[in-house]
Amino acid sequence: MSYILEVLPSLLRGATTTLYIFVLVLVLSIPLGILVAFLMQIKFKPLRWFLDSYVLIMRGTPLLLQLIFFYYVLPSVGIVFDRMPAVIIAFTLNYAAYFSEIFRGGIEAIPSGQYEAAKVLKLSHVQTVRYIVLPQVVKIVLPSIFNEIITLVKDTALVYALGVGDLLLASRTAANRDASLAPMFIAGAIYLLMIGLVTLISKQVEKKFDYYR
Repeated sequence: MSYILEVLPSLLRGATTTLYIFVLVLVLSIPLGILVAFLMQIKFKPLRWFLDSYVLIMRGTPLLLQLIFFYYVLPSVGIVFDRMPAVIIAFTLNYAAYFSEIFRGGIEAIPSGQYEAAKVLKLSHVQTVRYIVLPQVVKIVLPSIFNEIITLVKDTALVYALGVGDLLLASRTAANRDASLAPMFIAGAIYLLMIGLVTLISKQVEKKFDYYR
C-alpha cells in the first residue's frame, strides 16, 4: 500500500494529461463529425469526393501512423507541430471521420417524408435540422457514439509513442525505475475507472432520450 501511495501522484498527473486529451478531442471531433456528415448530403461531386477521400484515409490507416505523420513527417516539408498539438490534430481528424460516418448513417435513416412534412410546415432548412433531424439522429446514433468514446479513452494511450507524459508513460516510467509491474496494473485500474464512468454516463444519456421512441 505504501508503494501505491508513493507512485500514485505521478500516475494521477499522467491521468490528468490523458483526460485533457480525451475531453479536448471529444469537444472538437464530434462537432466536426456532424459538420462533415451534413456536408456529405450536399450533391456537389468535388466536395463529396474530397470528404469521401478524407474519411477513407482517416479510417483506413492506423491512428498511430497518423500521429507519426503529423509529428515526424510533416516537419520534413516545413510544417512543424509540438507534441500536444500534433496529438490533438491527429486524434480530432481521425475521430471526426468515424463520427461523421455514424451521423451520416443516422441522417440517412430519417424517413424522407419528414422532410416533406417540414416543407409543408414552412420550416427553414436550419429549423428542420434543429427540430426534426438532429433529435432523431442523436437518439439513433447514441450507442455507436458512446462505443467510439470508450475506444477513445483506450486510444489515448497511443500518445506514448510521441513521448507525451500521459498515464501510460507515467506508469511505464515508474515500472522501469522500480522494476515492478504494479504501476502498470494501477494504470489499468485508472483506465477501467474512466471507461466505467463513460459507460455510466452513456446509460443516463440514453435514458434521457427515451422520449423519442
